Amino acid sequence: MDWVFEIKDKSGRDIHLSKERWDHILRHPEMANQLSQIEETLKNPDSITEQSYDPKVRFYYKYYKERREYLFISIKYLNGDGFIITSFYTDKIK
Repeated sequence: MDWVFEIKDKSGRDIHLSKERWDHILRHPEMANQLSQIEETLKNPDSITEQSYDPKVRFYYKYYKERREYLFISIKYLNGDGFIITSFYTDKIK
């Protein structure tokens, strides 16, 4: 697999960002040059929420005061590893 990066999240689990998912994320123009913020959000999120529709999915959020928005990252866990689904900025935790 072609990884853009692989890091450990706050809980010590491996998280991967594939080239294909990075290309998807970049469809949100505000996400250009935000790779380090994605890594920071995974390492030190303000909030991690679970989703009732899919227990394997977690939403990570970190507030960036200069933007006055939260960076949102959706992660799916499979076989102990996390894979980034998408990421973008949002005005609130959902």
